[in-house]
Amino acid sequence: MRLRKPRLGIALGSGSARGWAHIGVLRALEQAGIVPDVVSGTSIGALVGAAYASGRLDPLEEWVARIDWWEIIRYMDMRRGGVEGERLMRAFGERVEDVPIETLPKPFGAVATDLLTGREVWFQNGSLLEAVRASIALPGLFSPVRFQERWLVDGGLVDPLPVSLCRALGAEQVIAVNLNGDIVGRHLLGRSTRRPASNPLLARLSTGWQTVLGNLHDRLSPPEKEEDEPPSLFDVMAGSIHIMQDRITRARMAGDPPDVVLAPRLAHLGLMDFDRASEGIAAGMDCVRLHLPLLRDALNLAEKPG
Repeated sequence: MRLRKPRLGIALGSGSARGWAHIGVLRALEQAGIVPDVVSGTSIGALVGAAYASGRLDPLEEWVARIDWWEIIRYMDMRRGGVEGERLMRAFGERVEDVPIETLPKPFGAVATDLLTGREVWFQNGSLLEAVRASIALPGLFSPVRFQERWLVDGGLVDPLPVSLCRALGAEQVIAVNLNGDIVGRHLLGRSTRRPASNPLLARLSTGWQTVLGNLHDRLSPPEKEEDEPPSLFDVMAGSIHIMQDRITRARMAGDPPDVVLAPRLAHLGLMDFDRASEGIAAGMDCVRLHLPLLRDALNLAEKPG
């Protein structure tokens, strides 16, 4: 009697701009003949996962591959409390149709956080774009989302790598893609050698955004610093997010370990480097290719013929 192949799921973790690496991971897995049946995502992982579960990864990749800082700025519809996100979600909706989650070709779920109770909220049905918008609502950047009389924010606050949700959706084996495996403390190293600002508009706009993002211009083009000079507001905020998500991820995986963890090398990418999608995608593909033999062995998969 032929044994049934276990249902394979993929959990796509949070990591802001580093999340474009998820596209590379999914592409490389597909090329190797490894196609997940179930998809869960948190924050940027929810955005990429929604496109993948919808069969719309191609339009998403084409879009992010050409995004530059001018286009990113056009999506920044600022309101009190952060970026409203309407322009961004409108652009995303042009590539990924807003449909009920339960009608997608693959089971999909996204994680958000209830701002009042601190509990995680699982989106397994209802509006796909609403689920993504709630999951990406990073405090200090995106405004919170009102949903069923609750204010929701980024799911990475409670579950940066949603393995448990993936299993709840029916996955029997889970590949977890951790974007934060090598980033704690890295953003503080070599601060004076980072790339320069790519256009003058950023320098002008950053002054008005300091309460939201810290000094964006200093992040992109920092002056020479003494070793004992304290880190900038943005460095403190970014470092705190990295530490929090790394520690929560470790704790969650200890309680519900995935079958495989893929951790692309992404320390060279910052939280807001959305214009460097090609680097993130390449890192994701490299990670899969490097670990493919171990991946096949862990999942008990035969090599793809030809």
